[in-house]
Amino acid sequence: MRVELNDVTLEVEDRGTGPAVLLVHGFPDTHDCWRHQVPALNAAGYRTIAPDLRGFGGSDRPLTTAAYDPSHSVADLLELLDRQGVDRVHLVGHDWGSGIVQRLALTAPDRVASLSLLSVGNLGAYGDAGWEQRRWSWYMQLFQLEGLAEDWLTRDGCANAHEFLAEHPDREEVVARLTAPGALTPALSIYRAGLPPEAMFGPRQPLPPLRGPVLGLWSSGDRFLTEVSMSGTGKYVEGSWRYESIDGAGHWLQLEAPERVNAILLDFLAEHTP
Repeated sequence: MRVELNDVTLEVEDRGTGPAVLLVHGFPDTHDCWRHQVPALNAAGYRTIAPDLRGFGGSDRPLTTAAYDPSHSVADLLELLDRQGVDRVHLVGHDWGSGIVQRLALTAPDRVASLSLLSVGNLGAYGDAGWEQRRWSWYMQLFQLEGLAEDWLTRDGCANAHEFLAEHPDREEVVARLTAPGALTPALSIYRAGLPPEAMFGPRQPLPPLRGPVLGLWSSGDRFLTEVSMSGTGKYVEGSWRYESIDGAGHWLQLEAPERVNAILLDFLAEHTP
């Protein structure tokens, strides 16, 4: 469905009944990256709400870089929950979606029943992971360079995009969608607005702790994120913290190892659903 908000219109998949679970994708995905989780959650008695973030998939693409600051996506999601009649929700985020749901949890903690973070942990833990993590995050600096990053990803028949997303189970579809006319710059803008160089390499500001319960889920084949950047998130959680790792899966663990992800997620949600 299309849900019209104050600033943008989002493409949203809303299925099932019961306690609500908001599933938030990251770069360069859409709500379709949750296609293995939605039926499992619905069958277990949960309602799933899975939007395309602004700038991705079928949702609107604002023209300015500033429009992609994560605070705007947080506002979108809170307004979406209001429009869909949801007061309290379980948050699940992958990649950039993890960062966005963390900010949502800090913005409106009383609306959050639980917080599940896939692949990307707390920004404080990311900083604590040191230069190894920064070395793995080389592409974040490249993505800051408007025009150059777009050229790098699309040159030679999108060869670099294919290599960068080599482990993505939907690589061909994702590259085609990402490099379609008008799609690439909005998708990259989430990096430009959300993680400018000073945020990654400048002095770190103290972060407020996340209110538990929080689940952190990392996969051993992730070539973008070190384990410490997720396992260390517990230091930044006030309350219940649970860490799980999945061997053999890459960055898109919810697509590569759906049965294991679903089992862990359903167990965690059941523990924190009245």
